[in-house]
Amino acid sequence: MLGYRFTEYLPANEGQTPFEKLLDLFMQILLYTAGDVAETLSWLNELDRKYQLTNNDYGMGDFIGELKEKGYIKENEDGNGTFQLTVRSEQSIRRRSLEEIFSKLRKSGLGNHRTPYPGMGDEPTSDLREFQFGDTLDQIAMTESIRNAQINHGIMDFHLTEDDLEVEEREYKTHTSTVLMIDISHSMILYGEDRITPAKKVAMALAELITTQYPKDTLDIIVFGTDAWPISIKDLPYLQVGPFYTNTVAGLQLAMDILRRRKTQNKQIFMITDGKPTCLKERLKYYKNPFGLDRKIVNQTLNLAARCRRLQIPITTFMISRDPYLQHFVRDFTRVNQGRAYYSSLQNLGEFIFEDYIRHRRKKVR
Repeated sequence: MLGYRFTEYLPANEGQTPFEKLLDLFMQILLYTAGDVAETLSWLNELDRKYQLTNNDYGMGDFIGELKEKGYIKENEDGNGTFQLTVRSEQSIRRRSLEEIFSKLRKSGLGNHRTPYPGMGDEPTSDLREFQFGDTLDQIAMTESIRNAQINHGIMDFHLTEDDLEVEEREYKTHTSTVLMIDISHSMILYGEDRITPAKKVAMALAELITTQYPKDTLDIIVFGTDAWPISIKDLPYLQVGPFYTNTVAGLQLAMDILRRRKTQNKQIFMITDGKPTCLKERLKYYKNPFGLDRKIVNQTLNLAARCRRLQIPITTFMISRDPYLQHFVRDFTRVNQGRAYYSSLQNLGEFIFEDYIRHRRKKVR
């Protein structure tokens, strides 16, 4: 029997330069400070005082100098001596978020999104087949179909029947349009738990995955509190929770408007939330009830879930809460939409979203 073999322990960051080690911390802290460079550097200085991150050969001033020299930060244009992030930093944060989440996924969880299924799509092949019920008119190969009619019925008595028709086989269309809804209501930072930072990290990683691996897919990101509005990918590091209620209806309405303009076959909504809907907008006023599940608000939310189902837009809800009372509402919402729900912790939120995104891209849509 072979025994245990012990080797020298090498830390994960062994071999990194002092700048690279501090850069890792700098990028992580930026998520918690909503992209505030000054606050992030202040945190780093405090950590340096406590844990001696730097030494006599390389100090915090050297690190700040390299950040500027390598294009991670730049001075604000107002000339007050403060710094702001550059595009390189924003891209780096997204890439690091993607790498972090990918490292936790099963190797079999991701692929090239090929599918053995032919079907509706936008890339015709050279293959032809007989007409089948459900084929669309634009798939019919007219030249071949007319030739079949002439052969089968003769030129003098020309008529075209279903048996004469041939259609062009098409590659299955895997392009996907996704709307990611992020709850930024006040409850996302209540009870001593930071829920918005993991949500931002997942959104940035998903954005990086789609833009680099699946450039023909689309990802729209919206945030919803008392109202809902779209944000761009570059805004994600700076996203903060506000003193908002939770207007889920406004978020779903905006998501549906966005997807209505997309021409892809696969459409889906991902919603990250930790609480119940507590707000509606009625004309110019807001109807609010943060105490319990208000039937008026719940009914309108469920009505939109049903409308998405009729439009073949599944909604996947990632519920960052273990409250059985709220989970009961999510179950009702999911049943009406016929979508999916995950009651995930902050630690495995990214794994759930990435696996569900890949699974839906493989789904056959007719």
